[in-house]
Amino acid sequence: MSNATYPETTPATSTGQPQAATSIGDGTPATLTRADTLSPLEKTQVLLEAMPWLHAYRGSIIVVKYGGNAMINDQLRQAFAQDIRFLYEVGLRPVVVHGGGPQINQMLERLDLQAPFVDGYRVTTPEVMEVVRMVLTGKVQRELVGLLNVQDSVAVGISGEDAGLFQAEKRASAPGKDLGLVGDIVAVNPEPVLNMLSRGHIPVISSVAPDAADPKTVLNVNADAAAAALAGALPAQKLVILTDVEGLYQDFADKDSLIQRISASALEQLVPGLSSGMIPKVRACLDAVKAGVEKATIIDGRVAHSMLLEIVTDAGNGTEVVPDHLLEPGERHLVHRASANLA
Repeated sequence: MSNATYPETTPATSTGQPQAATSIGDGTPATLTRADTLSPLEKTQVLLEAMPWLHAYRGSIIVVKYGGNAMINDQLRQAFAQDIRFLYEVGLRPVVVHGGGPQINQMLERLDLQAPFVDGYRVTTPEVMEVVRMVLTGKVQRELVGLLNVQDSVAVGISGEDAGLFQAEKRASAPGKDLGLVGDIVAVNPEPVLNMLSRGHIPVISSVAPDAADPKTVLNVNADAAAAALAGALPAQKLVILTDVEGLYQDFADKDSLIQRISASALEQLVPGLSSGMIPKVRACLDAVKAGVEKATIIDGRVAHSMLLEIVTDAGNGTEVVPDHLLEPGERHLVHRASANLA
């Protein structure tokens, strides 16, 4: 286990294309084969490979945390929306929970408001909270709903404030480190989301929540944690978290240590060696599987259509976390993706 630091974000180039569209470390473009370069037989093989996975997930609720470069690059935004619509059209029931860190940063800069990070959390004053609500519900959510509704109107945007979906409490701060209006989810009412799903909608949810002690106060909550709490409450069959790395490495400096599949107990042992940027995502996966979600996966959102790679292909994508009791008899607790070495 290594204490190597995981990068939280990868900056975009001057053309707006994310540098993170390259494989980590080797500079090779992370591109997918274009459909028009495949022969008819190859296209048939792709569909046949997807069939058992689509059958396994048909009718299942899939909670997706949308974030990172997939939110700020036009091509990746389009690809993400296409993936969600594809899953919806073939019978899955996707639910999207989103943050909006890059967009919030841009608006704060325009307004000359300071919001430093303390222990990985944005210090959220009342003025900053107004910006957070405005950006999440008025910009990020509306843009994604618009992309999902290009063909017909199936996506519906709500926030954690609506219909009692989320309740939160202020996060305790260490002395001299007041985080302001930052909260942790303490209760989830899944009925609003279940009602939308039953009517054939795709819920798109902004990660803010009222303070359980003072409902007039709205708190800024971590989108990874919100997605995990919702996945456990629905319950969802799978949680998928988009991020800006290929997945979880046992040792970030060793590219052969990319983890394909790991049990919850083995993952707990890795947490102390992770960076502050990766810990919320790992904690979200652990919380989800402890709440009854069958699988939670951290995937590389910098790769177009990474959602489909994970859900409907044999190879999968990223790092999958499973409860210990779902391991097959004799299966090891940790599988490396690159070399298939077991530990």
